[in-house]
Amino acid sequence: MPLLLVRRLMQSALILLGVAAITFVLLYAMPADPARMIAGRSATAATVANIRHELGLDLPLPAQFWNYLTGLMQGNLGRSYAQKTEVATLIASRLPATLVLMAAGILIEVTLGLVLGITAAVKRGGLVDRAVMMASFVGVSAPQFVVALLLLYVFAVTLGWFPMSGYGSLAHVVLPATTLGVLGAGWYARMVRSTMIDVLAQDYVRTANAKGLSAPRILLRHALPNALLPIIAMIGIDIGQFMGGVVVVEAVYGWPGIGQLAWQAIQQVDIPIIMGVTLVSALAIVTGNLVADVTAPLIDPRIRVQ
Repeated sequence: MPLLLVRRLMQSALILLGVAAITFVLLYAMPADPARMIAGRSATAATVANIRHELGLDLPLPAQFWNYLTGLMQGNLGRSYAQKTEVATLIASRLPATLVLMAAGILIEVTLGLVLGITAAVKRGGLVDRAVMMASFVGVSAPQFVVALLLLYVFAVTLGWFPMSGYGSLAHVVLPATTLGVLGAGWYARMVRSTMIDVLAQDYVRTANAKGLSAPRILLRHALPNALLPIIAMIGIDIGQFMGGVVVVEAVYGWPGIGQLAWQAIQQVDIPIIMGVTLVSALAIVTGNLVADVTAPLIDPRIRVQ
């Protein structure tokens, strides 16, 4: 296990380095000029040139990237062009809201996905199975803003059960987390159904049936643990996606997460913030996958740790 952790950490460092390099090159290849955005449309060429010099944008691209990596190794994510604040401070101020939304969204989508997927697998080929698969298809195909606006209209405007927007209480997190959960539950339901059907056809499940074990015990004790491995891998991916990829949901519900921060930075061509959010999201994905790799042998001892 220690060797596995060391190897995974080295691979993670290389992945993050690659993400930083690719994102850096792509951002600086954009036609938009951050110095011009900061200076304003009426600024003179001399003013824009001075701003570019102050920000180090007049250096060759390799030199700029090296300066960024040097600061990154010291824990410095840079300073926002537009907000004049350290990127680490801005991300840290938005991170709690994102973590709350991420945890609640993953909890809802995994719970719904497990229940629907197991039900469809047990009722395979029947009306319930077809209904679950149709609902999961609708869930994975529906645009985020449509689901968000529909939930807002029904549960906030019409029924008045939850607030329209904001952050700070359990009531505020229900609708955005449900939006993410409904959209993601379809993927989990389809995955759980597929893996459960394969597991239920295994010899040890038939043996458990022959011994007269109850159906709930067979499902929960023997079948479900062997069907969880793909789910754990999907959770690792969702962690990173929810860290920076729920901009639409955060915008609709006024949720102050780092996804909203990234969207504002894109509009302002605030490259340090975009880089910071991208690296934090990549770090979340890498960490989630690392946790999944470490957890898998604990769930299924047949998996060899290499």
